[in-house]
Amino acid sequence: MTRVAAIDCGTNSIRLLVADLPERDDAPLTDLVRRMEIVRLGQGVDRTGRLAPAAIERTRVVLADYTAVIRDLGATRTRMVATSATRDAENAAEFRDMVVATLGVAPDVATGEEEATLSYSGAVRGLPRSAESPYLVVDIGGGSTEFIVGDAAVDRAVSIDIGCVRMTERHLHGDPPSAAEVAAAETDIAATVAGALDAVGAARARTLVGVAGSVTTVAALALGLDGYQPERIHHARLSYDEVAKVCADLLAMTREQRLALPGMHPGRADVIGAGALVLRVLMERAGADAVIASEHDILDGIAWSLAKIV
Repeated sequence: MTRVAAIDCGTNSIRLLVADLPERDDAPLTDLVRRMEIVRLGQGVDRTGRLAPAAIERTRVVLADYTAVIRDLGATRTRMVATSATRDAENAAEFRDMVVATLGVAPDVATGEEEATLSYSGAVRGLPRSAESPYLVVDIGGGSTEFIVGDAAVDRAVSIDIGCVRMTERHLHGDPPSAAEVAAAETDIAATVAGALDAVGAARARTLVGVAGSVTTVAALALGLDGYQPERIHHARLSYDEVAKVCADLLAMTREQRLALPGMHPGRADVIGAGALVLRVLMERAGADAVIASEHDILDGIAWSLAKIV
């Protein structure tokens, strides 16, 4: 088997997967390590257009740790994909230089369409047979959300600048946010999501699949888990009503109250309300009565791309 390392560096988190690729395309990856750290690389990018020096340094510290793990496990191929925050930043070259010096390879700054293709590849592999195609895969990130419709492969994809960090920084300033702030965020999200759904032809999709931390955290809360349990979250089916309730509860809480919820990552507590709102609004606009949460996403897609399967 070929041992690969995939790194997904987004607006809010940086994640690592070290896995063995199977010999057959229809077999799953064999995970050795999955890790996630909140570094908030995109802090302030929506306002300033630049990556903050402190955010780059937080990312460097975690990336140095990941580099040691990759070396110790003997991965022979490594790919790092940087997404929304790095696409938007005027000083992206500073970030690239840091990555090369730390990891030894340059990051691929993915376009929204490339990000969508990788997310789709990771999300739809291994879906239960009850999940009917075509699929609408939504990847709710910190700075952007990807919408992808496809069957065996991607048909259409679009990326929009709506994400949990961006919406929190733009609209949700109160603790908890005021009704007016939530309404402004919802209006912003709804207008952009409607165009994205039309652009990808979402009306023909039979199954909605949601990936990334906002979706999986909402799933953990909807399921009433006493901690974050990936094996329970993966492929859990959440109704619209369940998502709407979790969303309303989160937006009514203070940050301290959200921090106290079982399984809540400290780095996600301040932005999860916005992430849940994006999920709720897009389900509403898509007319989806349920969403399947997937723990497999762009990170898995990056790993598969190293086998040149994607």
